[in-house]
Amino acid sequence: MSSVLTRVERAATGPGAITFLGSAGAEGRECVPWARLHDDAQGVAAALQARGVGPGVHVALLGPTSRALVTAIQATWLAGGTLVCLPLPMRLGSIEEFVQQTRRRIFNAEAGLVVVDPELEPFLAVEPGDPPVVRLDELRGEARAWERPVDDPERLAIIQFTSGSTADPKGVMLPHRCVVDNIDAIVEGAALTSDDVGVSWLPLYHDMGLIGLLLTPMLTGFDLGLAPPQDFLSSPGDWMRWVSEQHATITGGPNFSYALAARALRRLDGLDLSAWRIALNGAEPIDPVSVESFVKAGAVHGLEASAAFCVYGMAEATLAISFPEPGTGMTVDTVDRTTLEQERFAASASPTADARRLPFLGRTLRGLELRVCDPETGAPLADREVGEMELRGTSITPGYFRRDDVTEAMLHDGWLRTGDLGYLVDGQVVVCGRIKDVIIIGGRNVYPEEVERAAANVDGVRPGNIIAFGTEGRRGKEGIVVVAETRGAASGEVRDDVIDRVCDAVGIPPLDVVLVDAGSLPKTSSGKLQRSTCKAQYREDELSRA
Repeated sequence: MSSVLTRVERAATGPGAITFLGSAGAEGRECVPWARLHDDAQGVAAALQARGVGPGVHVALLGPTSRALVTAIQATWLAGGTLVCLPLPMRLGSIEEFVQQTRRRIFNAEAGLVVVDPELEPFLAVEPGDPPVVRLDELRGEARAWERPVDDPERLAIIQFTSGSTADPKGVMLPHRCVVDNIDAIVEGAALTSDDVGVSWLPLYHDMGLIGLLLTPMLTGFDLGLAPPQDFLSSPGDWMRWVSEQHATITGGPNFSYALAARALRRLDGLDLSAWRIALNGAEPIDPVSVESFVKAGAVHGLEASAAFCVYGMAEATLAISFPEPGTGMTVDTVDRTTLEQERFAASASPTADARRLPFLGRTLRGLELRVCDPETGAPLADREVGEMELRGTSITPGYFRRDDVTEAMLHDGWLRTGDLGYLVDGQVVVCGRIKDVIIIGGRNVYPEEVERAAANVDGVRPGNIIAFGTEGRRGKEGIVVVAETRGAASGEVRDDVIDRVCDAVGIPPLDVVLVDAGSLPKTSSGKLQRSTCKAQYREDELSRA
C-alpha cells in the first residue's frame, strides 16, 4: 500500500495541471502544471521541516482557496505531517463563533503548527501557550533542502472534522492507506482516466472538496479547475460557465447547489455542457425533483440526463461509499409512504400523492461492505427493511482523534454505525434520513426532509433555508415545528400556506411555524442545516424571528 506522497510524486510526472479560477487566481486565471506545483510544494515542505514539522506533527491550515493554500496542503504531506484544514466563516455575523470554533479545532487536533493566510491572521486570537503560527507567505524554502520522509501507510494523513450538523465536530482520523484506497475506489467507480477534466468550487476543509475533487486529480494527474466557494455562492452561474469553458467531464456539489445551478442555467446563453459526464450529487439528502429540474435546465446546453450521479458518502469512510454505474443517470425507488413510516419497510408503489421517491445511490465501492441492521437490536435486516446502515472495509476510519468514548460507541461487532437510516435493494443503497432527525408521531416515522421540501414550495420562503424537527406539544405528544427563512416581511398568509403544504405532504399539520430573518438559520461550515442547534434555539426562544 503506497502513501499519499508516493501517489503525488507519480502524478507529478504527467502532463496534467490545476487551473485556479475566479478569485483563487490572484490576478485572473492561473494554470499550474501538477509538476510545477509539486516542485513548489517541496520548497514549502522544507520550510515546514525547518519549523519542526515531521511525522506525528499536526499542521492546521487556515486560508481561502488559492494556489498558496493548495501548495501548503501538498507540502504538509511532503514534510511528513498530518493535515488539519480549518473551516472558514461563511457568514459575517458568525465571526465570534468562528474564532471560538477555530481555536477549539486547533486545540482538539493538538496542532503543532498553525499556517494562516495573512488576511485571516487577526481572527486566530493567539494566546500564551498556543502552537506557533506562521503566515502562508512566509513559508519559503529551497526544494533541495527538503528531506523526503519514509513512507508509512499507517501514519495519519488527515484529521478531518465532521460537519457538526447533528453534534459537535469530531476529528476523523484518516491514515494514508485509507485516503489512497478510497481515491483508488473513486477512480474505479467513476471510471476516471487521464482524459477527464474536473471543476470544483467546494471548500477544501470539507471531505468532498478536499478528497473528492482536489486529491483525486492531484493523486492521479488529470486536469482540474479550482475556484473558491464564495465565488459560487455569490454567482451560481459561474459554476456552469467554468464547466463549459474548461470542457469539464466531472464536477460535484450538494443538492442545494444543483437547485441554484438550475435557476442560473435558465438565464444563461452560449454554454457547452456536452462533455460533462459525472454530475456528482452528495453530502446532503438528494431531492429527485431538484435533480430532474437541473437536468432539464441543462439539456438546453447539451447536458445529458445520464450525467446525473447520485452518491452516498461520509467522512468516517474517508469519503465515498457507493456510486451508481456511470452513464445511467438518476434512478429512483417509489415506495408507499405509510408503510415506510409505520412499518419501516420500503414497499414498491405507483407514483401517487401517498408515495415517496428516493434516489438509488448505487452499490458500495471496492473495499467496502454495507449492511442494514435494526438500530435497537443490531440484527441484520433483509432487502427493503429500513434500519441503520453499517460499514466496514479498507477505507473506514480507525476512529476519532482523542475520542475513544465516541469511537467505541460508533463500532458494532467490527462494523461502523453510520447513524443513517436506509435499506438495500439487490445491493443498491437507498438512504431515508438521519436516525437523530426522524420525527416520531403516533407510531409514524416522519422524515424532516419531506416537511422541508413541502415548505420550500411556499412563496415567501427561501428554499434550502428551512428546518423541521419534532418537539413535545400539549399533553406530551410530539409535534412538528417548521422554522423557515423568509424572502420578505413575515406574514400570517405565509404561515398558513406552510401549514397547508406540510399537511398535504405528510398528512400532519405543524404544531408551530416560525419565520425568521434571512441568513439566521444555524448551519455548519460546509453549509449543512443544523437541526439540533435550531431546535435548542427554538426551545430557548433565541431564534431571530422575522
